[in-house]
Amino acid sequence: MSVNLSKGQGISLQKSDGAALTAVRMGLGWRAAPRRGLFGKRTKEIDLDASAVLFADKQPVDVVFFRHLVSDDGSVKHTGDNLVGGAGQGGDDEAIMVDLQRVPVHIDQIVFTVNSFTGQTFAEVENAFCRIVDETTGEELARYTLTGGGQYTAQIMAKVHRQGNGWQMTAIGEPANGRTFQDLMPTILPKL
Repeated sequence: MSVNLSKGQGISLQKSDGAALTAVRMGLGWRAAPRRGLFGKRTKEIDLDASAVLFADKQPVDVVFFRHLVSDDGSVKHTGDNLVGGAGQGGDDEAIMVDLQRVPVHIDQIVFTVNSFTGQTFAEVENAFCRIVDETTGEELARYTLTGGGQYTAQIMAKVHRQGNGWQMTAIGEPANGRTFQDLMPTILPKL
């Protein structure tokens, strides 16, 4: 059963039987919003990018994004860059896999971001979502929907962080502006 997350809401990343998850996928999906033009509805291609920034004691130590597809330790992998999004059918256009058992012990938080590399705002995007999936079973555990559009080009979506012996996900949902994860660091750091 999936949980629709709202800003600031957290969930424990455990299986329904109480066992800890071993691998999760952060999926990102979107499509361009139709615009009314002189010749009817048209859409403009939008390149959203998913990134995962790995932190150790509130310091960024690695990042996985379209130009660095695998973390240095191999525990986090990006499936590759999608330059135009999907048809809004609910599938993942980009995904980042996290092998929670392989994440080095000094990494205590992984922050997932989305940014519009081509500079369009979220007012021009439809059906955008971030979701966490149990990679072993394919079960969707949580979903965060980009709602309200707005004049922002980026979103700090969620973080996965250590909680005792397991992991927890917290929806952040903080709008920001920037074309890359580097532009978002001033917005990310206060959320750690």
